[in-house]
Amino acid sequence: MSENAHDIAIIRDLAKRYAEIAARPIQDERRDLWRRHNSLQRTRPLIYMRWFAAWNEHPESKLQCEDPFWQSHERFLRMHIVQDWIEDDYIVEPWIPQRASVKLPEHGRWGVPYNRIRPAEPGGAWLYDPPLKRLEDIGKLASPRHVIDEEATARNVARLTDAIGDILTVAVDRTPAYWGFTGDISTDIAYIRGLEQLMWDMSDNPEWLHRLLAHMRDGVLSVHAEAEAAGDLSLVSHINQAQPYALELPDPAPNSGPVMRKDLWQFCAAQEFAQISPAMHDEFMFQYQIPILQHFGLVAYGCCEDLTDKIDMVRQLPNLRRIAVVPMADVARSAELIGTDYVFSWRPNPADVMCCGFDRDRIRRIIRDGMEAAKDCIVDITLKDVQTIEHEPWRLREWVRIVRDITDDYA
Repeated sequence: MSENAHDIAIIRDLAKRYAEIAARPIQDERRDLWRRHNSLQRTRPLIYMRWFAAWNEHPESKLQCEDPFWQSHERFLRMHIVQDWIEDDYIVEPWIPQRASVKLPEHGRWGVPYNRIRPAEPGGAWLYDPPLKRLEDIGKLASPRHVIDEEATARNVARLTDAIGDILTVAVDRTPAYWGFTGDISTDIAYIRGLEQLMWDMSDNPEWLHRLLAHMRDGVLSVHAEAEAAGDLSLVSHINQAQPYALELPDPAPNSGPVMRKDLWQFCAAQEFAQISPAMHDEFMFQYQIPILQHFGLVAYGCCEDLTDKIDMVRQLPNLRRIAVVPMADVARSAELIGTDYVFSWRPNPADVMCCGFDRDRIRRIIRDGMEAAKDCIVDITLKDVQTIEHEPWRLREWVRIVRDITDDYA
């Protein structure tokens, strides 16, 4: 097809800026820090700003490309150029990813549509409209497979390579569709059954729920095994909600397959089980996640759910390396329970430090209190779920500067 010269010029300019950033020596310094940190060696506490939920408030979010294909890559490049400006410990890698075109069952990952009841007002909360409303609807579920549309993938890779392959390596990402959140069971089961009904099922329909969980566990395991056998796992398949480096595993690298699951980081969560007791979380979710996760080299567990009372549960996983400590968690108790056995991945509340005003003294107090509570742990700090920066992008960089002034004292 004839490419839009206007779009290509924009992408090439951004790719050159991105490539210059990726080539800076600071990237190797960060790689070394993350390798040692994730291998439980004490470094200075590392900082990761995950602010992209507020992306539309940043001037760089105004895309200039016309073609949706180029817009997606323009967005990636602009986001990472801004991420470098923030000066956290994020690593800008010297490649640009192109996702393979993965074929899914009709209606989505599990063969049933994920419907939502939309809010009346913009920004309001939506409700689940689950496809499995009756117990017998379990028969509607598909058994997933790992299938890639090779023709579409090759076409997209060629477009990107022709445009900027002389500037950046194009990393073809053939990771299966059931990975991270889409492979943790917890995320999808809430869409399939509805969160409230899922809670009732634990008491009212436990045998049926175990049957549903087993179907999903076996489906994810099958897809992972198929992708591994096909040689479609590579070192861009790493995922750990931070920077996926460790001394025990090969570094992320483009076009580096085939590798095995044991060579990779995997991330898993169960946010939907935040209000479920440790015993029921273990019975109705974690025991189905363990068989999936045990194949990987290292695992990061937890996203937004409070794991304070569940740390003993997640310790069952022999390859666990990172545990999320969220705004609702008891930081001091979590620090006592985690110790130096795992990375203490602390996530302060963005509403306290970023989204509702910007009080420097308050930020200093919150960060110092948290660091004091976890001073004996292997700590990194992720500010995530930043829903707004109140149209003041400078806050992102200033928050990192304030936090680094404090955390460097805990090196």
